[in-house]
Amino acid sequence: MQNIFDIKNESDFQTACLETFRYQYTNVEVYRKFVDYLKIDISTINKINDIPFLPIEMFKNHLVLDKNSEAKNYFQSSGTTQMNRSKHHIADFSLYEESIYKSFEQFIGKPEDFIFLGLLPNYSENPHSSLIYMIDFLMKKSGKTESGYFLYNHQDLFNLLQTLSDKKIILFGVSFALLDFLDTLESQNLSISQSQNLTVIETGGMKGRKEEMTKDELLKIFKNGFKTEKIFSEYSMTELLSQAYSFGENVYKSPNWMRILIRNTEDPFSYVDDGKTGAINIIDLANRHSCSFIATQDLGKSEKDTFQVLGRIDHSDIRGCSLLVS
Repeated sequence: MQNIFDIKNESDFQTACLETFRYQYTNVEVYRKFVDYLKIDISTINKINDIPFLPIEMFKNHLVLDKNSEAKNYFQSSGTTQMNRSKHHIADFSLYEESIYKSFEQFIGKPEDFIFLGLLPNYSENPHSSLIYMIDFLMKKSGKTESGYFLYNHQDLFNLLQTLSDKKIILFGVSFALLDFLDTLESQNLSISQSQNLTVIETGGMKGRKEEMTKDELLKIFKNGFKTEKIFSEYSMTELLSQAYSFGENVYKSPNWMRILIRNTEDPFSYVDDGKTGAINIIDLANRHSCSFIATQDLGKSEKDTFQVLGRIDHSDIRGCSLLVS
């Protein structure tokens, strides 16, 4: 098996995908049953577009795990206790950590160069959140004593931002928590100092928490409130072990071992052309021990090597980071 983090070109990616497909068909029972149910002759699968994508809902009711692996723990989707929540069983946390590190390094920089602040619950409160695990890992890699979580400690976060204006800071936050923080500052007539060193990374999460707004409206509010042009977005989910990043205007790029395909909502086994809206399929080769080929309930469109996230398919479950603090 090729090291997925050494993928350099299309040929490398195609080869890794086909090898991963055959391995997971053989070793991940629920995926094999799904492919067999479709009556697909796997010997005919010779390119990426032929690979069947597992509906993401399967993570709610089935164990999606390589039979040769033992799950060390699991990530669980955000939600209330009454909801049927997805579980992603993790056999190799080092694979997730390498994916986190290399993706962040590729798109933003070395984690060791930044202080990480989170408008999020801390790890001890959410040990099964893949997002919190990611941020906790980046904090540890950074090694900066100033790093920490400030979900409801708005005054402490404001004070720290004022004193660290000369340091490189990453502020991660779910969208509604970032808005709440800015609302608190406005109510107290406080304003963040202009800084070229502050990067804000919003991770989504508005459903049921605040009035819905477009991504463009949200990013404009954040640019004005945080006094920085560096308002980025991160796209991932419980069922993935990789992240895509956007540097504005809701346009995301994914690392070399991850890819977005846009399927036809009327025919899930066909794909739409660039620039056309459809449902998002994700290839995540870091999901070696579960399933690397996932059909999500998100809507989007792609353009060359970038993609946009446009919302949810009608009647799909409400999910996401906004439920982390429910």
